[in-house]
Amino acid sequence: MKLNAVLIEDEASSREILQNYLSKYCPEVQILGEAATIKEGISLINKHDLDVVFLDVEMPFGTGIDLLEQIPERDFETIFVTAYNHYAIDALNNHAAYYLMKPISIDELVKAVDYIKEIKEKESLLDNKVIQPKLKSVEGKITIPQQDGFQVLNISDILYCKADDNYTEIYLDKRKIVVSKTLKYFEEALQNFSFARIHKSFLVNVNEVVKYKKGKGGSVVVSNGKELLVSASKKKELLSYF
Repeated sequence: MKLNAVLIEDEASSREILQNYLSKYCPEVQILGEAATIKEGISLINKHDLDVVFLDVEMPFGTGIDLLEQIPERDFETIFVTAYNHYAIDALNNHAAYYLMKPISIDELVKAVDYIKEIKEKESLLDNKVIQPKLKSVEGKITIPQQDGFQVLNISDILYCKADDNYTEIYLDKRKIVVSKTLKYFEEALQNFSFARIHKSFLVNVNEVVKYKKGKGGSVVVSNGKELLVSASKKKELLSYF
């Protein structure tokens, strides 16, 4: 599968190195252009139908994250390339599918491209098809602690869970339950069932997903009509269920 790409990096030498690496080790990547500033980068992105953008974080008059915020609707994936690792958590959670540190490791570059390729191939297979999880609904129950004891829920009745600081909101078909446990607690409790962590704020019952939408990071629609964001770094994990 060919991946249409652009390079946005203010240092010409860094662009040259990355271009050479991609040409030699990732021939499936077709570079359609290069840019050295945020303004040039936005113009370049708007000009092409892209699969992936290789984007520096530290740039003149802003950051790569600033650039992405100016393109709210996007179908491409982002690979950040930078010498500053303090951006990593924010980048991966909200903006980027992969994060590469300078000097670039060829092995990591190949992994990053393969990661994007898997996402794009899976999205292509799911286009215009009925979403159907590979897993069948698993029967089971979970106890939900309450002040006066606990409540027992059928796991299959849970549509999704949403983080609220140290609390978790559990959404059923027509109601929600607020529990004084973190989302991490429920992620671990439901790890053997058909639940996927799709975002720092959401844990979703995959069997309740009725639609997948490509875009900024992506999103899913569950059976009650609620649309939930999918982090760029969680997209591959989610798509593996279908």
